[in-house]
Amino acid sequence: MIEAKPSDAMRGIGIVQSGSPILHQPAQPLNLPIEHDLAAAIVNDLVAAMHRARRIHNFAKGMGIAAPQLGISRRAAVVQPPAPDAPVITLLNPTIISRSDDEDEQYEGCLSFFDVRGKVPRPLRIEVETNTPTGELRLAEYRDGLARLIQHEIDHLDGILYTARMKPTLQTIPVEQYRQTGRSWSYG
Repeated sequence: MIEAKPSDAMRGIGIVQSGSPILHQPAQPLNLPIEHDLAAAIVNDLVAAMHRARRIHNFAKGMGIAAPQLGISRRAAVVQPPAPDAPVITLLNPTIISRSDDEDEQYEGCLSFFDVRGKVPRPLRIEVETNTPTGELRLAEYRDGLARLIQHEIDHLDGILYTARMKPTLQTIPVEQYRQTGRSWSYG
């Protein structure tokens, strides 16, 4: 019997997989508050997809998903911080407005090509401007692992996969070779 690959499992729950053009195209902004109902529907779909993904894999470091990964080219994403009782962070029309000069390099995975992991350098602190469903602007600061998760999802909304952020001398590694599953990213 042939064992299914992790990417097959993600495809099976409706996650768009690598090779789809939508993953390489910038997503269109939501016109808020006019598209409030559309934004709510997209967020509900994203949260439902996150729940389906959690039934397949333990995301000890937290997780996120962006609308293009469901085939929706709109600037919406959700992130579940690693703390099990932490509320889901909703990102509507997010823009990173500042980044720290300090960065580190950690392994990341992606629901859209879950068979591999790659080491990605990212700033340790970011400030993000988002819209509320009513169109108001909000500013939030994220640090360390949460900043990494948020940046990964905003990259999806910009049509950028994490492999484009890796140093040119590095390659992705098969998930079977990656043995840090269940361990949190470490920050000093």
